[in-house]
Amino acid sequence: MSDEIQGLRRLGYDSVSRKTAYALTAPGGLLEGMADMTALETATVWLALAEAMTNGTQLDADEANFVLARVVESLGEVIPIAARVVEDNDALALYAEAGRDIGAGMRGMTP
Repeated sequence: MSDEIQGLRRLGYDSVSRKTAYALTAPGGLLEGMADMTALETATVWLALAEAMTNGTQLDADEANFVLARVVESLGEVIPIAARVVEDNDALALYAEAGRDIGAGMRGMTP
């Protein structure tokens, strides 16, 4: 993402103008909710496409790079949403901490 739109959130794609709409969102605001929904929908679509492509015929290098770049972009939008949800929910934060503790304990186990 270029420096001039750094910090802006994507709201979606206008099929008429063929342009992407961006907005500077406020925490908890309507535009932030719209941007979150757009990010989640986009990630869902790219996951489905990537799964179909990787389970189907072999992709050439350019196709694979394109799909991987879109998946990385989607993860870059979705991970901050997930982090914010966990941060804003004390119960989820406790489960996340417990999960890390369980994972650390399991790594120390021998089969």
